[in-house]
Amino acid sequence: MKRAYYSSTISAFCNQEPNEILGQMTRAHSFDLTAFQTAAWVEQTILLRECLLEHKGKIYFEFSIPRMGRRIDAVVVTESVIFVIEFKVGASTYESADLEQVMDYALDLHNFHEGSHNIKIVPILVATKAPAIEIMLEDDELLSPICCNNKNLGSTINRALTTYFKHLIDCNEWEASSYKPTPTIIEATLALYNGHSVSAISRSDASTLNLSETSKTVADIITRSKADSQKSIIFVTGVPGAGKTLVGLDVATAHVDPDDELYSVFLSGNGPLVKILQEALARDKVTREQAVGKKVRKGDALSEVKAFIQNVHHFRDEGLLDLLKPPVEHVALFDEAQRAWTKAQTVKFMREKKNSPDFNQSEPEFLISCMDRHNDWAVVVCLVGGGQEINTGEAGISEWFEAIETSFPHWKIYLSDHLTDSEYAAGKIVSQARKNSMVTFKPELHLRTSVRSFRSEKVSLFVKQLLDLDEDAARENLSLIHDKYPIVLTRDLSVAKKWVKKQARGSERYGMVVSSQAERLKPHAIDVRVKANPVHWFLNDKKDVRSSYYLEDVATEFDVQGLELDWVCVAWDADFRYDKIHWKNWSFRGSKWQRIHKSERQIYQKNAYRVLLTRARQGMVIFVPEGDDGDHTRPREYYDGTYHYLKRLGIRSL
Repeated sequence: MKRAYYSSTISAFCNQEPNEILGQMTRAHSFDLTAFQTAAWVEQTILLRECLLEHKGKIYFEFSIPRMGRRIDAVVVTESVIFVIEFKVGASTYESADLEQVMDYALDLHNFHEGSHNIKIVPILVATKAPAIEIMLEDDELLSPICCNNKNLGSTINRALTTYFKHLIDCNEWEASSYKPTPTIIEATLALYNGHSVSAISRSDASTLNLSETSKTVADIITRSKADSQKSIIFVTGVPGAGKTLVGLDVATAHVDPDDELYSVFLSGNGPLVKILQEALARDKVTREQAVGKKVRKGDALSEVKAFIQNVHHFRDEGLLDLLKPPVEHVALFDEAQRAWTKAQTVKFMREKKNSPDFNQSEPEFLISCMDRHNDWAVVVCLVGGGQEINTGEAGISEWFEAIETSFPHWKIYLSDHLTDSEYAAGKIVSQARKNSMVTFKPELHLRTSVRSFRSEKVSLFVKQLLDLDEDAARENLSLIHDKYPIVLTRDLSVAKKWVKKQARGSERYGMVVSSQAERLKPHAIDVRVKANPVHWFLNDKKDVRSSYYLEDVATEFDVQGLELDWVCVAWDADFRYDKIHWKNWSFRGSKWQRIHKSERQIYQKNAYRVLLTRARQGMVIFVPEGDDGDHTRPREYYDGTYHYLKRLGIRSL
């Protein structure tokens, strides 16, 4: 992939006419160009020629950052420093949003571009008409943004090169090095919807099963099913954060062709996730259209994206309107398919909420029946996470198999033999499936490694070991993690907040998460009964008090499942407490804690903490309150066991 509109050695660039450079960039640009953009490119070119005459290396204009769906104005690789430069031609002030933007670009290279990992990166914001600011250089691999105008950019570059001279960068080696991004699900959705491939925005190294390989396997099954007029169901499994949703979104965007009457839909029962992705896509579409001088109403943008990403319950309700009419989509992808409702839960809901007293199917059975209405072919893709059931009535994966075996024996089944792993609770069913001629096992359909955290792939395993009380394994695993992925512990909430704020740079998102049962954190101004709006919490910026950045509103497992933040503060209440050798499950009712005895609810609660502890991409702080012996609902003994257990695993205390 050509990463930049223009790239050249610095010497060739300095000897080339600006109009030639402009012509090359114009040809690479696929959208309508404004006069302001072309004028800005010309001014950037002239300014950088003056600054770089005495230097060697390479220069790139409009350098692509696929993960963010953005382009860096200029990247200069010279001597021993990488300069990431964002121009604001004609600007007379240095705006905080622009400083954040150039920092994000530098972070992307630092974190995801292999050739940039151990090289000094200097982000520079150039507001050409702004006043000069005294330059402060830091002793850090990745500097904070430097503010320059059109007069002192050259001297800033020279000073940085003098200060940070080490070994020379091999520009060809740098350019050829791998780009291994791990986008958030929001970033991935935006990139895929705007035409990037999963291979462009995901890692492809040997330590992980390539997401594009899994996507290709699913795509091949869809192609074969269409050609053979066959109905197929595919189970894509993986550990938390392995990229199952990313695979689903990639398949959904790739299988839309109105000319061939091919439509796909990405479905999720995760209401917050659906709303956040729809809102993010709509905002992005409005912004992109405005950037090229077009006007689009946000409501119209929302209507368009809702055809692509839908709440599974809306899809179900549409299927109830006409029990014979097939949906327009031939491919339906169900995210978090293990959360589909059991027969008992679905029947209860349909009778009480939908006035359907005769309804007698589980949610998986009805959803498959909707796709089975097609006379020719159909494909259902189930994206399955292990140990993710957190709500009453969620069936796990077994209900899907039972529906196929009972009602749809003509459907072909594709899955990985790793579906037998304990978290999926499907071992017995899969053993029976091995005897079924309609079942095909494909190892590519299981994603074994978490890519949520680019800092460490072992975080989800550590959380599993922590929750399973496998102390020795957890302690050993943590020793391999902590240098790249800090996990710290504190009993002071203010310390936890300061730590998480200090870690974040640029627009890296941080927030506080708690269990939905954590009702005795109120003395710390954490009230789970006050529901945060997940759209504002995940998408709004640092100036908005409703955003996660403020660390005031908290999100529960229901708000954050399927999503992630860069840095997380996990507030741990007495609802799930360690008591010498076991976890004890409690629910706060009225004015006291009550034991949870039902094994199903105990599993939900354990899974809730699994979700909370696997939300952070870069690191987390765990806050366990001191408790108060003067409050019968919060004595110290309710919290001390958990704190000392976590500390015993080797988690560093602040």
